[in-house]
Amino acid sequence: MKQLLALAFVALLSAGCANTTGVGYYWQSVAGHVLLMQAARPVDDWLADDAAPPKLKERLEAARRIRQFAVSELALPDNNSYQRYADLKRRAAVYNVVAAPALSLKLETWCFPVAGCVGYRGYFLESSAKAFADSLDPQLEVAVYPVPAYSTLGWMNWAGGDPLLNTFIHYPEGELARTVFHELAHQVVYVQNDTAFNESFATTVERLGGALWLNRASEQARTDYATFDHRRRAFRALTRATRERLKAIYEDARLGDAAKLQLKAGTLNDFRQQYEHLKAGWNGYAGYDPFVARANNASFAAQAAYDDWVPAFEALFEREGRDFARFYDAVRALSGRPKDERQAALRELAPTALAASDTPRP
Repeated sequence: MKQLLALAFVALLSAGCANTTGVGYYWQSVAGHVLLMQAARPVDDWLADDAAPPKLKERLEAARRIRQFAVSELALPDNNSYQRYADLKRRAAVYNVVAAPALSLKLETWCFPVAGCVGYRGYFLESSAKAFADSLDPQLEVAVYPVPAYSTLGWMNWAGGDPLLNTFIHYPEGELARTVFHELAHQVVYVQNDTAFNESFATTVERLGGALWLNRASEQARTDYATFDHRRRAFRALTRATRERLKAIYEDARLGDAAKLQLKAGTLNDFRQQYEHLKAGWNGYAGYDPFVARANNASFAAQAAYDDWVPAFEALFEREGRDFARFYDAVRALSGRPKDERQAALRELAPTALAASDTPRP
């Protein structure tokens, strides 16, 4: 019974409300998560397996050290999550669908009984995600993108917890650490109907924790991560600037729709040209090509929630003496306040921070 209740919870966490979602969506949520859990084996088993590739064993050893660091240095939960590993034989844990109007960066939302209303729908099969995307209003701009990890918010720790996955285990060591820290942070604080708060908090924990981890990592790990992070920062700066340009166009009351569409097209063209210029210095790295190829209002909006409140959370961390336990207590206190009060408090901590849309991590 306990297992059935937990699986039902995961379905509710991952699925939309009954008035907008059929039984098939609930079933794919349950079946997909069950298969993921069944594929997971304890890290120790993989390390003892002579057939396991040496490179995988090396990464799992690193992941085990990262997991211990999360508890001892970052005060993150000490539980079963990320103590097991699963090879899903695919490139993503889930595939998210996002959608937005042609002249707006506000995502369409779907409501979830546990997670609240968020701006995405997740599917375990890419084909299912694309089928749902194709079923949406053709006037909407739609994007489907892979997600390497997701959190069950600690509700599945009794059954083994959220596992390490092939979808992110081979990230550079610093990014692997950040991914684990980010997902564990969701088990510390999660607020219904406020993805911007949740994701910006988790991003703050991953950044702070990732920096501390790299201080103790090898020189090679720091070099590998620096290359990875340099590209990411440059790309995010470009997408952020483009998003602000688009927002200004859409909110300009002096412009008619035709003029807005023309300016939008020019902005997207500039974005792609600037990306090609950036990529020219990346020694052949093309990891952002899929985003650029599908770039539209939906994909730009889906990136917004992960950075906008981070300066405020970083200021809160400093206010709490850079003590992670005190920081988490302060965030929990904020999470209990009404959304408008939370946002006002965050703006007071970092006046330049912007309220982000309710969007998922790309």
